[in-house]
Amino acid sequence: MTMVELLIVIGVIALLIGLLAPGLWGVRSAGRAMQCSANLRQMAIAAQGYAAIYDAFPAGIRYENDGGVTIIAWDWVTTFSGQVISPGPLWAFTDNPGEVQQCPSFHGVTNFADQFTGYNYNTTYIGGEGTPGNWGWEKFRPGVGPGVCRRGAETAFFGDGGVGGGIANKLMRAPMNSEGWGLSVVYAGGQAFRHGGFTNVAYVDGHVDAVDRPQPGALATPDLLRTMKFPANGFLSNDDNAYDPR
Repeated sequence: MTMVELLIVIGVIALLIGLLAPGLWGVRSAGRAMQCSANLRQMAIAAQGYAAIYDAFPAGIRYENDGGVTIIAWDWVTTFSGQVISPGPLWAFTDNPGEVQQCPSFHGVTNFADQFTGYNYNTTYIGGEGTPGNWGWEKFRPGVGPGVCRRGAETAFFGDGGVGGGIANKLMRAPMNSEGWGLSVVYAGGQAFRHGGFTNVAYVDGHVDAVDRPQPGALATPDLLRTMKFPANGFLSNDDNAYDPR
């Protein structure tokens, strides 16, 4: 083989690699999105199993003070400094929970100090939550009970969480500030449209769908959207329609 022939072969190989690489990346990306969708479905089924036993959905996050602050969240139970004490309530209802609760396309960090998953949970209406400094169930704001859910097919349960800067907030927020937080906290609880412009959402009835239209929220300001990194992150509806199951 002459030098010219060798260069031609190398050029053809480089051209083929250039043509095939985007397709291979697309296949891998699609595979991760499908795995994410399967994870979210299992999480929804696990939460439904929990509700069937306890007649309530798992708590989004609450705080206990028994000599040291313990954060009991839907995914992990940790100390206030982020040391993991035990898995959260969904683990008992999920096969391979360490894999199921991790989005394969998320490699960032969470807004909490504990282990991250890239997923978030509807705490505005479904899971409910406590606030730091308010210990125990008596200071906990409960979510909507399973028996009150009338719009399970339209109400977000779990999804890809994102707020900007590679951070994922594991507490999904509805955009109208109805849970009493300030807007900066609300806008930290949006969805990440990380799967080729789509975000995966598990609904209360158990089905999973991909949404491709991030919404800014009816109370948006330029500063809030800039911090949120919209439209890479956004809400599922401009009002609370996609979050309220009643």
